[in-house]
Amino acid sequence: MSQISALRLLILLIGVPGSGKSSLAQQLQQTGYSLVSTDQIRAALFGRESVQGDWSLIGQAVEQKLRAAFPCPTVYDATNSRRSARRAVIRLARQIGYDQIVGLWLNPPLTLCLDRNQQRLRQVPEPVIRRMYQQLRSSPPRLSEGLDLLLHYGSALDLGSAKDSLSRKILLSLQAKKPEAKNLGQSTAIAPIAQQKPNRTER
Repeated sequence: MSQISALRLLILLIGVPGSGKSSLAQQLQQTGYSLVSTDQIRAALFGRESVQGDWSLIGQAVEQKLRAAFPCPTVYDATNSRRSARRAVIRLARQIGYDQIVGLWLNPPLTLCLDRNQQRLRQVPEPVIRRMYQQLRSSPPRLSEGLDLLLHYGSALDLGSAKDSLSRKILLSLQAKKPEAKNLGQSTAIAPIAQQKPNRTER
């Protein structure tokens, strides 16, 4: 963890509800990462995570929390399904001083995300998940957005092993200056576009 701390690292989680982002974020928080979560911010501002609220207020809180967390290694937990939203938080992180920004795209099959959503107490409407999924398929994360490294998991991530190995994997990849790391022992299959529905802009 000391080597990771020296990197001024921000992990940008990317994925639809049910992809496993928040579970992974909590695991990483237990290993020493600071956590900035838009769900937690919404709950604090509006009383419930499900209330979308005024994004300008949420954005201000995100900036405050990122600045407060710096220079500790930090995880930013949000869907980040829109390219413009990813670019905005990457620009902000650079301004704050994070010098290594890693995109971690959790992209299991849509059916798995929908099944997980059905098992939650707080469920996201299925059409919203489908729109976000299609948004990511239409505008997938790219290094050109300002990322130093992009890790793509196309199947369910084994959180039990991920929390212990992910930091090491990131460190080794950054040290080796690999431009992009994909298929890290995972399938990269994406649900056929025929399963998707038209989408609108989502954060």
